Amino acid sequence: MTSVLDLAPVVPVVVLEDAADAVPLARALVAGGLPAIEVTLRTPAALDAIRAVAAEVPDAVVGAGTVISPAQVADAVAAGARFLVSPGWTDALLDAMALSGVPFLPGGSTASEVVALLERGVTEMKFFPAEAAGGTSYLKSLGAPLPRARFCPTGGITLASAPSYLALANVGCVGGTWMLPPDALAAKDWSRVETLAREAAALRR
Repeated sequence: MTSVLDLAPVVPVVVLEDAADAVPLARALVAGGLPAIEVTLRTPAALDAIRAVAAEVPDAVVGAGTVISPAQVADAVAAGARFLVSPGWTDALLDAMALSGVPFLPGGSTASEVVALLERGVTEMKFFPAEAAGGTSYLKSLGAPLPRARFCPTGGITLASAPSYLALANVGCVGGTWMLPPDALAAKDWSRVETLAREAAALRR
């Protein structure tokens, strides 16, 4: 599979309370040009949502986010997740993700964490929480001494701030939720989600 960082400029970070919304939501995001979809394991509906999207939306590349244990790695892959994202990492979690057979983005927010991941052979990672951890200036500073590391920054990024992240040489894509406004999800307004997705997909790296 093409690197997760290269599928689209933006990876929607999805929190679903009802698995029945997963397929129409995924179809709207794909139609808008955002095929990589991170469904976070923050709700009881998450695994069923991943399973539904994997089975019914063939053009979507569905992944699991907020993966924080080896057990979740196994559950997510069994449900059909095609990539894994974690907010941070431990040796046990990294080992499980490395053995999962699917691409993964372990999270880091310090130079030491990035160096440790590079030491383990991981060059693609999540930068989280992006805005709180220092934003674009911090990421740019990491680029000079650690040019092999490529990032998907996530956390507090908006349509307005995304271009400044995407302009950085060490950023492949960004993660965000702005194309998934709660009121649109509550109203099941998938056309609005598609419109916002198309706007996000038009951002240039």
